[in-house]
Amino acid sequence: MLLAVLDVGSNSAHLQIVQARRGRPPQPVYRLKAPTLLAEEVTADGALSPDGVKRVVDAVTCTVEAFRRHGAEDLIPLATATIRDATNNTEICRRVREATGVQLRSLSGEDEARVTFEAVRRWHAATEGLWLLDIGGMSMEIAAGAGPEPDLAVSLPVGAGRLTRQFLPEHPAGRDAVERLRRHVRGVVKPVARELARAKRPRSVVGTSKTFKQLALLTGGGGKLERRPLRRWLPRLAAMSPRERAQLPGVAAARARQLLAGAVTAVTVMEALDLRSLDVCPWALREGLLLRRYAELRG
Repeated sequence: MLLAVLDVGSNSAHLQIVQARRGRPPQPVYRLKAPTLLAEEVTADGALSPDGVKRVVDAVTCTVEAFRRHGAEDLIPLATATIRDATNNTEICRRVREATGVQLRSLSGEDEARVTFEAVRRWHAATEGLWLLDIGGMSMEIAAGAGPEPDLAVSLPVGAGRLTRQFLPEHPAGRDAVERLRRHVRGVVKPVARELARAKRPRSVVGTSKTFKQLALLTGGGGKLERRPLRRWLPRLAAMSPRERAQLPGVAAARARQLLAGAVTAVTVMEALDLRSLDVCPWALREGLLLRRYAELRG
């Protein structure tokens, strides 16, 4: 059967259609991204601006039309943190429903961490413990455990887009602004780091999300992100404009502005958890939702 997931986030509405077969991992059939570019569209009261709402409606309309053209049997329409946490969330979902007939749904940040943990565990066959890090636009999810379900699953308000708005309004960014951001992230992550310090060290430590993929490509690690070379990149990234960052290997123009905040967050969290490196996984939330849905439909 053909199953689809639509992940509506701060940078794009991302449609993924897969062919699901018993005993096999989902096989990609079609993928489409329609830009939302919401990082600068969150107002002071936490709402999406009118332009931001229109972008969401247009992006979902485009991707839902593609879903219907391909004749997939089932669609999972998910709004992630930027829309979920917007103070005008009800209006956004109503506008999308009226335009497309699709009702966006949301998971809590903790549930997103659990679903992503399941997908990454399947990809890496991580049966001897897993720590998962996922840096998004509005939040970062951390999950850890040795079984199919994580023992710890948290969502922290240190997404790359959120931190860029709060701490890095100017680009190139000054040293003081970067240091304030580092202190903030360290303080937010500290309670989780303390808890994980008491846990058994896992065999697998994995980062997933576009942020980790871009940083691994930037530092030449491919499927692995090393903390030391990433640390050396921070002053170089801070000295660049978003246009200059967009010329770097693997960096999309839409994410260039928030790349510095993502890099600072990744380095700071890796330091807090005493991680020299981590593996970068291609599977994440979308794949986890598809795996769960296929299991439900099989009964």
